[in-house]
Amino acid sequence: MKIGLIAGGGSFPKLFLKKALEKGYEVFVVAYINEADKDLKNYSDSIEWLRLGQISRLLKFFKKNKVDQAVMLGTIKKTRIFSDIRPDFKALSFFAGIRQTHDDSILVSFANLLEKEGIVIRPSTFLLPELINKKGCWTKRKPSKTEMQDIIAGWPIAKAIGKFDIGQCIIVSNGSILAVEAIDGTDATILRGGHLADKEAVVVKISKPNQDLRFDLPCSGLNTIETMHKAGASALVLEAEKSISFDREAMILLADKYNIAIQAMDDYDFN
Repeated sequence: MKIGLIAGGGSFPKLFLKKALEKGYEVFVVAYINEADKDLKNYSDSIEWLRLGQISRLLKFFKKNKVDQAVMLGTIKKTRIFSDIRPDFKALSFFAGIRQTHDDSILVSFANLLEKEGIVIRPSTFLLPELINKKGCWTKRKPSKTEMQDIIAGWPIAKAIGKFDIGQCIIVSNGSILAVEAIDGTDATILRGGHLADKEAVVVKISKPNQDLRFDLPCSGLNTIETMHKAGASALVLEAEKSISFDREAMILLADKYNIAIQAMDDYDFN
């Protein structure tokens, strides 16, 4: 069995590689320069290092290796799109045909382009279902009454912001929205919002209303909790079944140490 991996930054691509190899897959990796971990070469059958925008080389690499299915995993710093992109003719044609340049529009259009070329994009979690967040309170401490009020206030606002593909995370305190994720990313948003709060601040990180579950799922991990502690944020709300977490057990232990509450919820909790 063969599978392609289009890899950005973070730990997700390496986790996938290890699991795919355990399952007996041959993995052919397209890794983005200045984003993907250089260590990926130690886990793949073959790897091609590309700049953002080199679509023709990506297609040539997969077709040469007879890859007809792939996943898209890892992060791409949005600011790099403006400074480190090397579009080839295929990419220029691709961008010319996109009506909207929001994250979701680009990713879905790119997935459609690959599928037209005979490469099916699989869900990012199809080999790692254990990463998907399950509903419930994970920590010893449950959200306080005040935090729950902020969760109730923040959830629909986060969904509304997600509808416009602005971001997946907001910071709420005492009913006020202190920060909204944009191009700077989740950690910077937590720090901005947490430093504006008098005391408790709630981090709401959920999927967009029309989230394509094949890629760009909201993710959290140890670094999320460390950033929250640094910012003085006291509770984290995630969307059950539509978001993922890395190193979950260690993440929960660290949250308990810092007295941070973690709650996974879904839309039914707010109906």
